[in-house]
Amino acid sequence: MLMRRREAGQVGESPIEVEQTGSSHWNSSSQSHPPWLRFHLGISRWQLYDHKDPNLRQLEEQLAFSRIVSAVQKTGGTQLKLLMSFPNYGQALFKPMKQERNEETNHNLYYFSDFERHNAEIAAYHLDRILGFRRIPPVVGRLIDMVKEIKDITTDRKLARTFFTSPVGNTCFYGQCSYYCSTEHAVCGRPHVLEASLAVMLPDLSLAPRRSWRSPWRRSYSRSKLAQWENNAKYCESVKKSPPYSQGTRLVDLIDMAILDFLMSNMDRHHYETFEKFGNNTFLLHLDNGRAFGRHSKDEPSILAPLVQCCRIRRSTLLKLQLLALPQYRLSDVMRASLSRDPLTSIAPLLSEQHLTALDRRLVTVLKKLRRCQEQYNDSVIYNDIPGHLNFGL
Repeated sequence: MLMRRREAGQVGESPIEVEQTGSSHWNSSSQSHPPWLRFHLGISRWQLYDHKDPNLRQLEEQLAFSRIVSAVQKTGGTQLKLLMSFPNYGQALFKPMKQERNEETNHNLYYFSDFERHNAEIAAYHLDRILGFRRIPPVVGRLIDMVKEIKDITTDRKLARTFFTSPVGNTCFYGQCSYYCSTEHAVCGRPHVLEASLAVMLPDLSLAPRRSWRSPWRRSYSRSKLAQWENNAKYCESVKKSPPYSQGTRLVDLIDMAILDFLMSNMDRHHYETFEKFGNNTFLLHLDNGRAFGRHSKDEPSILAPLVQCCRIRRSTLLKLQLLALPQYRLSDVMRASLSRDPLTSIAPLLSEQHLTALDRRLVTVLKKLRRCQEQYNDSVIYNDIPGHLNFGL
């Protein structure tokens, strides 16, 4: 069967469609399709999946338990990533465990030198879903047999050559990449079992092309130079006049992403992506979250620069944040419960209690910033994305 892109312009359609062949027509509701394909076909203009999608659990279980038939290194990036394939042609992105749950990022490291954490990818998926965004593809934890599920089945000779046995008898490998791929930064099993995250892959770029956008609030990635937005408190005024931020939901979408990043302390958001098919009027993909949840003892207020400088927020996002600040729906409690539903219960807890407590503290900070915005700009702070909803105070 052949896949082709549908014509753009319809709201809610998937960026890919399986073409009709004979009397059969593939669609996102068919239970005969593997979970990854149902996920791909269920992507809409506004989200990756529906919050009531029954396929989601099946997809998570496939990622956690299905047999892996091939493993190759994914090119690009500064750190080790593998592309895993399943018998039903599904694929997932593998990121290995690099540090323990209670271990904080070294305070002497710059944000661009930090390790990527497998549990941060999993936790980011849960937090994104709790906030109602649904812009991160499903991610789960998995225990990988490094010999049987990587070394013995890989066709990637360059990857296979990086395997070795450590002095204490553990199986290790380091792959090839531009930064943390060396014997000094090798990933090692215990003795050959490795904890990792597996994220379902998005539709192939040939079927659903994506556009990469440089974030206006991108950091300088320099040890001495500041970015423009760090030197200009009115920086947002110029952003709001420039497409695609001058109309539609793009600006408040970017602020959604900044709030997500602040809550999980992710400073590494230099670009974001959208599906080309949907044009500028669509959601932003929240990909590559491995540098989140590195520090729980320190908050980074500069991550909230888009919110503070623009003073805009979706009403739906505000309502969700206010709900999660209530004692009976405390964000840390909701997050703890959500993480406990990861299919691989043996790797719990995925976040330390210090990180969960930090979520509550940071949520209070976000709401304080919003109250200050409303004191200055009144009701213009709120972008009303809920039809028929009246304005109300923060």
